[in-house]
Amino acid sequence: MIVTALNLHPVKSAAIRPVDAATVGPAGLRGDREWMVVDEAGQAITARELPALFTIVADTPQTDPACGAALRLSAPGAGTLELAEAAAAHQLTVRLFTRPAWQALRVGAEADAWLCEALRRPDVHLVHCHDPRQRTLNPEYSRPGDHAAFQDGYPVTVLGEASVRQVDAWVAERRAELGEPAGSPITPQRFRPNVVVAGGEPFEEDAWTQVRLGGTRLRGVKSVDRCVMTTIDPDTREKGKEPIRSLARHRRWDGRTWLARHLIPEQPGTIRVGDPVEVLARSGG
Repeated sequence: MIVTALNLHPVKSAAIRPVDAATVGPAGLRGDREWMVVDEAGQAITARELPALFTIVADTPQTDPACGAALRLSAPGAGTLELAEAAAAHQLTVRLFTRPAWQALRVGAEADAWLCEALRRPDVHLVHCHDPRQRTLNPEYSRPGDHAAFQDGYPVTVLGEASVRQVDAWVAERRAELGEPAGSPITPQRFRPNVVVAGGEPFEEDAWTQVRLGGTRLRGVKSVDRCVMTTIDPDTREKGKEPIRSLARHRRWDGRTWLARHLIPEQPGTIRVGDPVEVLARSGG
């Protein structure tokens, strides 16, 4: 197996930024989901509620070496904004879904005004995760000291191309059964993984408990429960029933639908597209 794609998402739920290489630290891929949009109460706003977030392109020196700012934002009709690091004095209590709150840095009025224009929503603020060590993870699947930035649950997600091909086949089968148009193919981008790998069997990543990706070693902790965000086309922002409808027919248990694997870094390093994938340990074997 090999790594075929690496994806960063500098602002949570904004456009996917593919890269050829990524540095991995305890909080995940450097530059991944280190910024987030929140409402007046500090609650995270994601593309689940606001699909227009997909139209924002966020770049950092990790996604574009020519980027001279801490964060560069662009969106149709809103132009481009370059931002420096957030000021340490401007802390804001933030919350990601129902998880415990922690402190982030509010970037400032200029960033907020730009977001309001780009998203056509008046109550949005940009925050920066300046100290991901503040955020503790679910103790059922983590160890003391494990932490993340603004990722949904854990620092890194990995997904196999074989798994996506099987989901796409299930979707095509279901649409044919119902007499629906074929629709666009389901791609890994629907699931916004950090790492995409080729080779192996569909869904084999479910069992990974230790894996080496290039120069890093990561611990597999649980599969990823999927939400309605996967039913939004990242290019057109159109909503539909797939792939959740078909995925749930085959991969629903414990009241949730599952695809991809959450990983926690144990040995920092660098991952590059083309690197080998070595599964060091699997559950049940």
